[in-house]
Amino acid sequence: MSTRTNKPHEIVERALELSRADGCVVIADERSTANLRWAGNALTTNGVTRGRTLTVVATVEGREGTASGVVTRAAVTADDLEPLVRAAEEAARGAGPAEDAQPLVTGVSHSPDFTDAPAETSSAVFTDFAPALGESFARARAGGRELYGFANHELVTSYLGTSTGLRLRHDQPNGTLELNAKSPDRTRSAWAGRATRDFKDVDPAALDAELATRLDWARRRIELPAGRYETLLPPTAVADLLIYQYWSAAARDAAEGRTVFSRPGGGTRVGEKLAGLPLTLRSDPDEPGLESAPFVLAHSSGDDASVFDNGLPLTATEWISGGELRHLSTTRHSAGLTGLPVAPSIDNLILDGGGDRSLEEMVAGTERGLLLTCLWYIREVDPATLLLTGLTRDGVYLVEDGQVVGEVNNFRFNESPVDLLRRATEAGRTEKTLPREWGDWFTRAAMPALRIPDFNMSSVSQGV
Repeated sequence: MSTRTNKPHEIVERALELSRADGCVVIADERSTANLRWAGNALTTNGVTRGRTLTVVATVEGREGTASGVVTRAAVTADDLEPLVRAAEEAARGAGPAEDAQPLVTGVSHSPDFTDAPAETSSAVFTDFAPALGESFARARAGGRELYGFANHELVTSYLGTSTGLRLRHDQPNGTLELNAKSPDRTRSAWAGRATRDFKDVDPAALDAELATRLDWARRRIELPAGRYETLLPPTAVADLLIYQYWSAAARDAAEGRTVFSRPGGGTRVGEKLAGLPLTLRSDPDEPGLESAPFVLAHSSGDDASVFDNGLPLTATEWISGGELRHLSTTRHSAGLTGLPVAPSIDNLILDGGGDRSLEEMVAGTERGLLLTCLWYIREVDPATLLLTGLTRDGVYLVEDGQVVGEVNNFRFNESPVDLLRRATEAGRTEKTLPREWGDWFTRAAMPALRIPDFNMSSVSQGV
């Protein structure tokens, strides 16, 4: 019998029963997706998928310490369940002591809906969105532009069970919309994206109107050389830069002198002022509209995660508070090594800067500068400064005397998000946004636009 005909919580319980290890953690992830794709103002495909992934973590006590073995497999049948558990145990017995070993999390933690069926999405999530999208196709055709893009909705229900008695569950909805508008001759392109939990807060008409405006801006082309320009980074670009910073903020790496958060001479920069503006970078599993798992779900161990921490409760954390670095991400193990508080990573990120102006209002207050649409192909150049390089895409616009006067060429940039926070002179209104570059991995973000007085456009790019 296939495990898909069994209830997920039963699979977790059975795997725990089969375990002969000293400790065991089992995570069952039930995933369902629904999607729409369109091109040239017409729907092209749609589909719905279902899947299950099972992760087993076995821990084995030895004379030199505790070892762990982790095995993850998809499409596991009932006949495969015991071999999967044995494979994790064998991996643990063949491994040396785990550096991050800690006692498995204990406590009376039991989600009341642990035994309920997993939440599932379906094409019904697009009931209101699809007709509105069709109306946008008609407006785009009448306006002489073509719309391309996709909408994807995913619902993942995670069941976590441990040999210490934890039985936890989390339902995570995740929706993304990416919309491109192009001129019929394909010489002009504009992009907009949105993150959503249920597509009820996405307005295709408003997005189409925004893209139509940007295509009109691009009718005038202005060539600019590389250099440093006052630049307005929209929320999506800020998100892409700060998510990479967030991923690079492991306390252990900083304490070992390997990152931008390392203090010269030893230790970390926790307690240092990083920004002149009163910026607060935070994560909160209960953030309205950006809710994420309220406990650790670690399918593997790494610099900022430990399988031994599975089930550890998560609470709101301020990484930067009022411009000051307050926390770096830690596991229980790395917290002990660094002397910093336990602060596991949380699956959302919010930047508050105290500003209340929209991006449009910030444009109106700009004497001369550049307005970006988004960034892509972001890569790390130097971990010691977190220097990143990447390209602008789908529209860079010149602002003069508070008005967009045309589209300019694309650029390659070289910047460190940490240094950008130091140099930012204005933060706009914080709003939910979809990161363009990292949207396949991280979507729960809320950011303001930032004004950077001297953003480094290091060279001209021919990208679009």
